[in-house]
Amino acid sequence: RDWVYGAIDGAVTTFAIVAGVVGAELSAGVVLALGAANLFADGFSMAAANYSGTRSEHDERRRLHDVEARHIQENPAGERREIREIFRAKGFEGDVLENIVAVVSSDRDLWIETMLAEEYGQPPVLRRPWAAAAATFAAFTVAGSAPLLPFVVLGGADAAAWALGLTAATFFGVGAAKSRWSLTHWARSGGETLAIGLFTAGVAYGVGWLLRDIV
Repeated sequence: RDWVYGAIDGAVTTFAIVAGVVGAELSAGVVLALGAANLFADGFSMAAANYSGTRSEHDERRRLHDVEARHIQENPAGERREIREIFRAKGFEGDVLENIVAVVSSDRDLWIETMLAEEYGQPPVLRRPWAAAAATFAAFTVAGSAPLLPFVVLGGADAAAWALGLTAATFFGVGAAKSRWSLTHWARSGGETLAIGLFTAGVAYGVGWLLRDIV
């Protein structure tokens, strides 16, 4: 999730800046200045936001954990009824159902974890905030560098065409790679990501072209 999110956003936002500057017919130096500023500032911003968002998931889980622990302590009979209804809804009944209730309610930690998963939909394992932030920043800067490399190497008129091709390949590659975690065919996933990225870049180019005389 963090790699895909960071890579797509890095390629989209950086190429959008490149497209906007090219549409405004500004110099390669302006492309590099604005692109580099976006690459690191926006990459860090996204990483910080992802860190904070992931931390909030941990805070929410701790809060719900305390709520369920208090409910079990204050009203164990009511919480057992909830466990019984949860597993009855899954199709268990009779002695099997009562054995499940007895086993779950005999272990306080298991009891709380069961309630967190079944009542609140909490996942058993949460992402680590620092790892999520690092993955987002790394993916953002790597994929976001693609539109800028031609301007570093070539620095001329051909750089825009090369930037488009390299960025398109990045979009498609990221989309194809993320198909590993879905049932979508890699070609379709790559094509969808490519279409999203090019549409965003087209909007940015159009805005830059309309404002070229002003800037």
